[in-house]
Amino acid sequence: MTSALFVVSEEGYWAEECIEPLTTLESEGVDVTVATPSGGEPVVDERSLDPDDVGEETVEEFRETIESHPELNDPIPVAEADADDHDAVVFPGGHGTEWDVNQDRHARQLLGQSVAGDDGVALVVCHAVGILAFTREADGSALVDGRDVTGFPNEWEEGIVDEADRMPDGRKLPYYVEDEVSAVGGNWDAELDADESVTVDGDLITARGPESSSAAATTLLEELGE
Repeated sequence: MTSALFVVSEEGYWAEECIEPLTTLESEGVDVTVATPSGGEPVVDERSLDPDDVGEETVEEFRETIESHPELNDPIPVAEADADDHDAVVFPGGHGTEWDVNQDRHARQLLGQSVAGDDGVALVVCHAVGILAFTREADGSALVDGRDVTGFPNEWEEGIVDEADRMPDGRKLPYYVEDEVSAVGGNWDAELDADESVTVDGDLITARGPESSSAAATTLLEELGE
């Protein structure tokens, strides 16, 4: 059976970017395992469950999955996960990833493992794309150097944080994803004129963010041959 490992933030993941790929893959028979940095339950960013933005029906569907999904409610620590045990590793986005997943050495090892050989594939979404700025190859070079990627763009970030880069909840945003990934050689194009943005470069799939989740899940299924 095809399997996928989801590495989800405990500091605030974006509901659509996790639930949409998770349920889409499961609907096609993919077995899903969930991991978080410490092994605690992942925490959803409540801003991603605003009915004014996504609709009341969608919020209800997301909350039902969040509250009842067995793997989301019983994750394993990322240190206990092995990318070689899965056909794909998925990194859902959300600002919270900047504080935990992207900075976790075991999460970065999982990403590196998943794109190193001929068998695995990784899907990295939105702010989780920032992990590419900190993931290195065995020779010390940046994993993303020379790769085509998309992700959460500076232009969108500037509409969220204040002049001191503080989030609406008061937390200081530590970095802009676009800046960090571009600085280590990523070929960045968030395709701001397009409704969706999903980029495939070898075994690495990246998605811009909200509203690209469904296309990202479909692309991952295609890459898995499902």
